[in-house]
Amino acid sequence: MTDTTAEPANPLLTLDGVTAGYGAGLILKGVDLTVAAGRVTCLIGPNGSGKSTTLKTISGLLKPNSGTVTFRGEDISRLSARERLLRGIVHVPQDRSLFPAMTVRENVEMGGYVLRDRRLIAERWEHIAASFPLVADRAGAHAGSLSGGEQKTVEIARTLMLDPVLILLDEPSIGLDPKSRVAVFRSVADLAAAGRSVLLVEQNARSGLAVSHTGVVLEGGRVALTGTGADLLSDPEVGRLYLGAAARPAPPSASSLPSPAGDRTRQD
Repeated sequence: MTDTTAEPANPLLTLDGVTAGYGAGLILKGVDLTVAAGRVTCLIGPNGSGKSTTLKTISGLLKPNSGTVTFRGEDISRLSARERLLRGIVHVPQDRSLFPAMTVRENVEMGGYVLRDRRLIAERWEHIAASFPLVADRAGAHAGSLSGGEQKTVEIARTLMLDPVLILLDEPSIGLDPKSRVAVFRSVADLAAAGRSVLLVEQNARSGLAVSHTGVVLEGGRVALTGTGADLLSDPEVGRLYLGAAARPAPPSASSLPSPAGDRTRQD
């Protein structure tokens, strides 16, 4: 039995029956997912459930075997990664992707490598520097001299060089100390406050849901549960399976976000 709930009238991104994998093996086995514009959506679930594969299928690093990926009303299922990038989909992978011998500013400007207008690049740099004090303060420092959390913050800031429509973040807190994780999730919250659309994969489910309007649980390559970030944080079953402890009330950072597009939906 499946409970239904209202979905955004004009969703930014929709995955409809998407299957995908590597070689002969399928990781995604019929993913149905909707991402609303101007919202943060967090994917959680056990290892191997298809979270990172979902992001790769959206950004074009992996082509779906079947199903459709629709972005702003256009079927992009067969477009290349570059074509999707030019449409405003930016993917920040798990692994650190800065050039350590280049400065912070040079790394940020590399985010606009497809741009040809140097004036536009300079304007966007100024905007990014104003939005991320770390970027402004360490502009001339080599990226390799930054801590792991600082590097991840610069990677997130770099996405804004293309003024993206959708930012895909894959495990931004992985391998970071607690203080650095707080800084990274603050950057995600800042993106939300600025009205950016973010699809976040996060193993630290509690922190990911706390900065998200919508939470989605993946199990076995399919969507098992969808709800607001606050609802999933307070759901006893989600708490037992994914939060590492009995569920607690949602922290203020989750409840202070604008209301998400829909309520919980259990998909059995």
